[in-house]
This record gives sequence, C-alpha cells and structure tokens, in this order.
Amino acid sequence: MPKANPSEFDETTLLDGRVRLLQPMAGLRAGLDAVMAAACVPAHAGDHILDLGCGTGAAGFCVLARVPAAQLTGLDIQGPLLEYARQSAALNGWQDNAVFIEGDVRDKTRLGPDIFDHAVCNPPYMQEGTWYESPDPIRKKQVGLSPDDARLSDWVDCLQRVVKPAGSVTLIHRADHADKIIQALGVRFGGVELWPLHPRAGDAASRIVIRALKNRRTPAKIHAGIVLHQADGSWTADAEVFLRKAAPLA
Repeated sequence: MPKANPSEFDETTLLDGRVRLLQPMAGLRAGLDAVMAAACVPAHAGDHILDLGCGTGAAGFCVLARVPAAQLTGLDIQGPLLEYARQSAALNGWQDNAVFIEGDVRDKTRLGPDIFDHAVCNPPYMQEGTWYESPDPIRKKQVGLSPDDARLSDWVDCLQRVVKPAGSVTLIHRADHADKIIQALGVRFGGVELWPLHPRAGDAASRIVIRALKNRRTPAKIHAGIVLHQADGSWTADAEVFLRKAAPLA
C-alpha cells in the first residue's frame, strides 16, 4: 500500500469499476475530467501513451482500460501522488505496462524527444492571484500556479517535444481558456478538434476537451457539445456512454 496513513487515502473506481484508483482523501480528486480527456485519446494496441502531470494516474488508467495493450508513462512533479499511481497500477494488473516518473514538465532530461504516440494532460486551471491559496502544498499545485510553477506554454512545449510527428495531444481545461490553449499550440500543431462539455442543457460549456496533431496543418473542427447532467443532477445518456462504457469520443 502507499506510504501513507490508511486514514489519508481511499480506493475509488472509474469507468464502472474498470479502473481501481487509490487517491488521497484531501485535495482534488480525479473523476469526470480524467475520464473525458482519456476518451479523446485515439490510442491503439502497442501505442505508447504519456499522461503528463499524471497525479494519481487517472487519465492514463482510463486509456489503458480501453486499450490494455498500450504502454503508459506518467510524469508528475509530486512524488507522493506517484506512489498512489504505482500502487493503483498494481491493483489493476498494469504494473508491467505503466511507468511513473517524478519530474517537472520543463526538465528536458526526464523524457526523450519524439517517443510518444499520444499524450493526455489536465494542467492546473488557475493562474496565480486568481484563486485561494490552500495551505496544502499538493492541493495548491493541483488547483493553480505559483510564480515558480510551469505555465501553460511550458506544458505545450513539453508535449511538442516528446510526442512523435503526427502524434496526438489531448488536453482538458476550462472552456473559457480555450483561446489560451489554441494560442499555445500555435503553428506546431494542427488538426485541432474541440469538444465542449456543458453542465446542463442550455448552460454555457464549463470544460472543453482539445485534441491536436503535431506538425499537421489540417483545419480546426468543433464537435457538438456534450451535456453532462439532467435537470435533476443525474448523468445524461450521452455522459453515461463515457463514464460507464469507456467509449471513445472519436
């Protein structure tokens, strides 16, 4: 088990039990964002997947649940979360095809160039000064950025360096940051596709999944939005397809 007091973590499941996940009870907990980002990764058997800023490994594990013959590498700056990821890999029987590395996305020595077929990431959403600073250092890095932390452009720079030519990168972020992500992708990525995620019918999108291909020039495409919740708060049938059946977005 992880090197932590058992009262500090628990086991949850994703994809209707296909993924067993150990994670700390305090701080942000993996769920919908990881599932929806993973659903957009166009992985096949034998592909090498990078979960950048993997935390406890949720997004990468959701890809493996759909494509168990893929290889997964996770990189995160927070060692304690990686301990949970390693143990979760063992719980799911993926210890032989999942490796987790401690490191900063700006450190070019941690990952080699042009080695991943696909990458998925869920970068911190908030910029310094726009959020309440938690005294918990792990939660602080999960929620937002301090002055010495990597910026969104640093994450995209890392993705561009480590993904193979024509490989895909998939990010999930706040919908109102879509312009910032597209700007960061710049001319190095093309074939950009966007999936807006709406809390309820009629609501503005709160999250957006963005997928792009390295060194491509294909025009952008905006897919129909996905409504997540019914009026009573239950999941919609569309959301259930991804949350229960591990179906790919595209």
